[in-house]
Amino acid sequence: MFENFGLFASTIANGLLLTVEATIGGIVVATVLSFVAGLAMLSRSKTVRAITRVYVEVWRGTSEVVQLFWIYFALPVLTGFQIIPLWAGVLVLGLNFGAYGAEIVRGAVQSVPQAQREGCIALNFTPAQRMRRVILPQALVEMVPPFNNLFIQLLKGTALLTFITVPEMTYQASQVLVTRYTGQAALIWTIVLFFYLALSLVITGGMKVLERRAAARVGRKPVKQESVLGSASGSGAA
Repeated sequence: MFENFGLFASTIANGLLLTVEATIGGIVVATVLSFVAGLAMLSRSKTVRAITRVYVEVWRGTSEVVQLFWIYFALPVLTGFQIIPLWAGVLVLGLNFGAYGAEIVRGAVQSVPQAQREGCIALNFTPAQRMRRVILPQALVEMVPPFNNLFIQLLKGTALLTFITVPEMTYQASQVLVTRYTGQAALIWTIVLFFYLALSLVITGGMKVLERRAAARVGRKPVKQESVLGSASGSGAA
């Protein structure tokens, strides 16, 4: 069963770079959109809030696979511009997970105590100074754990790019499977699972470092995962 392990691992690893590129690109786009849309939902302008809410609900409320097909197959028909498959995947991942991230940003900003805002007003800070120097640094500590989960979900979402023939890890595994080694599906997909697990651990490690630094910047301790899970289960029971 394991005589072809090296062949399978090397073939699947050929798609590792594209998986990493799609993940990093998606994370960058999703992070930017999360902050832009999250802060826009707190705008005083009803128009800005309404436009942002439409974006969030459309991209959260429709199938990610359909979004991918629409961007890659339908949009070129409407615009006459064919998108490179990898770019289409990055765009869909960024737009989709950016919609979820917007709610994370909005909730974290709103969780900053009102007394902090009042203190900023007393110090005669401008709205931009309040957000940049006081509110966002505190909100960032609350954002990191849910963003960690979001980025891992985004990583796993890169497997959808196989539908538009991006030769990432899942695509490479499926090609090996259908060509010669259909009887070794268990081994092939187990290798893929471990590749994704390794990447997710890298993301988690990086986010843990970011969380500690964000917490240290505002003189706080990072939120313990146990307390987060406990509060979530408690709210669910309620």
